[in-house]
Amino acid sequence: MVVFNWFLTGNVKAFSASRGIGLETTRQLLQSSSNTVFATCRSPSTASGLSALASGSSAGKLHIVQLDVADEASIKKGTSEVLRLLDGAALDYVINNAGINRGADFAFNFSPTDLADTITSNVVGPALIARHLLPAIEKSSRKVIVNMSSGLASIGKNLGPKSTSYSISKTAVNMLTYKQARERPDLIPFVIDPGWVKTKMGGPGAILEPHQSVSGILKVIINATSANAGKFYGYMGNEIPW
Repeated sequence: MVVFNWFLTGNVKAFSASRGIGLETTRQLLQSSSNTVFATCRSPSTASGLSALASGSSAGKLHIVQLDVADEASIKKGTSEVLRLLDGAALDYVINNAGINRGADFAFNFSPTDLADTITSNVVGPALIARHLLPAIEKSSRKVIVNMSSGLASIGKNLGPKSTSYSISKTAVNMLTYKQARERPDLIPFVIDPGWVKTKMGGPGAILEPHQSVSGILKVIINATSANAGKFYGYMGNEIPW
């Protein structure tokens, strides 16, 4: 089973699933009858892409769950609903994909409010989701937690001064994931950079179609072992420098 922030489950995974990478991940996961997917989004009533998948002829099973990663009360309510729907079953994969990027700010002009909001959505949200879903994760033989990162989180790649708030938040989620792996060696938490993808966040200049990024990501996730825990990967499985 999978939970995607969306969320999935039996073989389950999790992301924000209403558009872009999240929606494409949900679509690809539903191609297998062994997958139950819990796809979370802020507004299920307006998530037309997810609704179309739910009403289509997918092989897997889809549950659409309301969850706002920037709101702790919403996280508690949404994860409680996932646990209720699981009804004691294990959660194999959690994919934390939802996040925000407030734009091309810099170290000497960023908005403190924007930085705080970005950290709340991109770091605190994934941390709380994993915490509240831990009882179901612990029951699984897989125990995979994937936090979506970015190449902009890498100091080693030396990508310059752009997108300061977003970069700080993604570097922080990298450290969160490392700490999760060190605290719980029985789990497999790691981070993935999806690449520069043609989504609303990635913009029209991006080089990857969502299906290209997602197919690579899912191969990495499905084949993950304890050797991957606490590490930083690209969507093709290449390790990225911190």
